[in-house]
Amino acid sequence: MTEWYGYLKMILDGAAVTAELTIMGSALALLMAFVAGLGRIAPWSPVRWLSSIYIEFFRGTSIFVQLFWVYFVLPFAGITLSPLLAGVLALGLNVGAYGAEVVRGAILAVPRDQSEASVALNFTRFQRMWYVILPQAVPLMLPTFGNNAIELLKATAVVSLISLTDMTFQAQVVRSQTGSTLFPFITILILYFIMALAISASVRGLERRMTRGLDGVR
Repeated sequence: MTEWYGYLKMILDGAAVTAELTIMGSALALLMAFVAGLGRIAPWSPVRWLSSIYIEFFRGTSIFVQLFWVYFVLPFAGITLSPLLAGVLALGLNVGAYGAEVVRGAILAVPRDQSEASVALNFTRFQRMWYVILPQAVPLMLPTFGNNAIELLKATAVVSLISLTDMTFQAQVVRSQTGSTLFPFITILILYFIMALAISASVRGLERRMTRGLDGVR
């Protein structure tokens, strides 16, 4: 029994790595979503083109290939990343491309008369976006951002391919050492589910907080 506790600790240590990867990857994805999403509706053509290229490239190629490029190909260009940073970069850029379309769609969903009213008040472009449009658009983004974060959590399993000791990697180690498939993979199944529930609950709480008092929402 003591031996199984040791194996459980290995998986829980891997879960901590998965959580770290999810948090850091989600932060990068959120940043890239806003940068590329705002870039898609920028008034400057080169910015729109660059944003579109980024979005279409990362949505149109496999996360496996992107991860392998970041970890195995970039060193040939003199850029060597640790497995954790490579995983964060690949996951963040990939999920950020999907999030960018969420940002663009939410901003365009804000009624046009809101922007026109802020122009009448002599707001600058930055002031219109910061004080008028984003406060109304962000609550629209949150449910999909929550889904994206859960997708990123599940996608963290790919980092086991570059020997990052996340919980999927540790489950494979336990399986190879014990010959048991049931114990390690049921354990990580439950852990993934618990983490996904935590993300969902956090996003719902944030959504309620941000929409409190808006249009009768309490």
